[in-house]
Amino acid sequence: MSKKLLFIFLVFLCLTSIGQERKILLSGQLIDSLGVVKNANIINLKTNQGTFSSDNGRFRIFVSKGDSIRISSIQHITKKIIIFKQIIDNGSIEIKLKLNTYVLDEFDLKRHNLTGRLGVDIKDVPTNKKDSMLRNVMDFSKVNMKIVEADDYTDQRVRPQLVRNPSTMPFNGVGANVNISFKYSKRLWALRKKLASQKAFPYKVLSELGEKFFFEKLKIPVDNYFHFLEYCNPLGVEKLHEENNILELIKIFEKESISYLKIIKKE
Repeated sequence: MSKKLLFIFLVFLCLTSIGQERKILLSGQLIDSLGVVKNANIINLKTNQGTFSSDNGRFRIFVSKGDSIRISSIQHITKKIIIFKQIIDNGSIEIKLKLNTYVLDEFDLKRHNLTGRLGVDIKDVPTNKKDSMLRNVMDFSKVNMKIVEADDYTDQRVRPQLVRNPSTMPFNGVGANVNISFKYSKRLWALRKKLASQKAFPYKVLSELGEKFFFEKLKIPVDNYFHFLEYCNPLGVEKLHEENNILELIKIFEKESISYLKIIKKE
């Protein structure tokens, strides 16, 4: 009789053990305060089997009663859940995660010593090699781009007073006289204005189109900037700039930069 009771007891223990170890495919969904959570890692800590949540936050994993699953995500606080009988009976679970809050390290906000004047501040701001090379060839501190100079005006009704000074007298040993008449003064002023416009053109067009256009998009070397403008000068780029025809000016620069880069590459 005792042997029969022992046999029944052993069978009962086996059935209980089998029932406890029974595994099911648990379905679940991850959510947070903003919606579903995708690409989260779900792992069964007992079996070391894991999976990831889909784009709609759903997942499936094999579990049994008493197992523990861990849910982790970069943007959320890691959460652990113990699988008990009710979860096994339901066959599904919805898990809500809390968003993780990252605290930045403290930093000091210091006042700068900038004055608001480009010519002064550019000397105190760290720049790379390209910027330093531009700073050596261009100085904008004395150029006000907002001021548009008016055309020079000469009143032809007023005759200028002819003043003789030692500079207009003949020099001993040279035999030359320097006299500038009124009819040539208008040409000199026009020439002076043209020279001033030609001198300011490289700085103005660089300020309007920007460094990225010439040095990154067109890939013009910084040292060749002025040479590239001279290369394009026969196409009337200065006149197009005076007429404010920027679109046509850009087309010429983009087209000519291709042939120009080929030439300097061969050299």
